Amino acid sequence: MKKALIIFLLMFLVLQTVLAKKESIRFDLKFGFIKGGEAELVITDTFFNGRPAIHYYVVGRTTGFTNTLFGVNDVYETTVDAETRLPLKAIRNIKEKKYRWYNETLFYHDRDSLNSQRTGWRKMPENMVDLISAFFYFINKYKLEEMEINKKISLSTFHADKIDTVSIVYLGSAIINTDLGDINSYVLAPVVDKGKLLKRSDGLKFFMSKEQKVPVMLEFDMKVGALRAVLKSYKIDGVEQVTK
Repeated sequence: MKKALIIFLLMFLVLQTVLAKKESIRFDLKFGFIKGGEAELVITDTFFNGRPAIHYYVVGRTTGFTNTLFGVNDVYETTVDAETRLPLKAIRNIKEKKYRWYNETLFYHDRDSLNSQRTGWRKMPENMVDLISAFFYFINKYKLEEMEINKKISLSTFHADKIDTVSIVYLGSAIINTDLGDINSYVLAPVVDKGKLLKRSDGLKFFMSKEQKVPVMLEFDMKVGALRAVLKSYKIDGVEQVTK
């Protein structure tokens, strides 16, 4: 009986490994025609406290002359519930020249509370997302094909250890030319704090593939010029995909 149980458990673990999906999406960061950096988004099926979850890992770094100016090497990680797409744990690890910021946050949606490594426990609004999970929550919760153009949706967010609200405006559709072909995409524009880099608060556009529901391009209207993150490679379990 014990041998049968052990075999069953081993088969279960192997099956979970086989069925787990890993998506890797790479971008080139460009100022006009000049490459200024690289970014990668890795989406992995996983478990969190025994429940099916999805882990998002985002890294963005400047290269060459752009690295001399900004020296960016930022990492964001968010684990979300596979069903609700709400964040369970988030890590923000920022390195920009001499500036450093690190924080881990756990979200308890059943208690409408969060626990930040930097500031401890606090109450949070219902269905709150973080910076990374916001777009995936939005794209899975709302039927964009039925949404009116210029429709604005506001979401409670947690970013930089602050509870805030981000509004996402649906701007319609666009065909985006990438190294993997022309991709039919939804166009989303988050309204965020422009901070030190963006030229205006709506200076960011987010293009999401209609079929795969993955980002294919980001446009930043920055004070120093226009920056684009354009899809370079899209792999599922190591196999290059043809996007549409």
